[in-house]
Amino acid sequence: MLFFRGINSVSIDIKGRMAIPKKYRDVIALSSHNQLVATIDLHSPCLLIYTLDEWEIIERKLMALPNVDPQARLYQRLLLGHASEMEIDSQGRILLPSLLREHAKIDKESILLGQGNKFELWSQEAWDVSRPEMIENAMTNQISDSLASLSL
Repeated sequence: MLFFRGINSVSIDIKGRMAIPKKYRDVIALSSHNQLVATIDLHSPCLLIYTLDEWEIIERKLMALPNVDPQARLYQRLLLGHASEMEIDSQGRILLPSLLREHAKIDKESILLGQGNKFELWSQEAWDVSRPEMIENAMTNQISDSLASLSL
């Protein structure tokens, strides 16, 4: 099973290329032959990046949703419609599609955040604004039932 963890500062070059941190490259090569898929996040100003094999699991679930359900159709349209395949090149870089970069306002300085089976890619600016709010919410909001048994 894949497990991406940690926070990484990454740079996006003028052509929209980003180097995948070396510590993740072997796992990605073995699990999905250097193939990644990026799509938009519907709840935060970032992109979601999956290995191809992980994305295909999500894609099958999305495609199985009933097209007559307007909410399901919306999620299909947004997540599948924005999904873009990327390949890690010989120098360890991916080319991020310009429409996805524009959506998440990703420019030169960015944050790649490991989230287990995927990465989140944030602009440095959006991360710097959102991170304190997320920490404040985590500290002040009541813990949900699904988190109640988590002991750190």
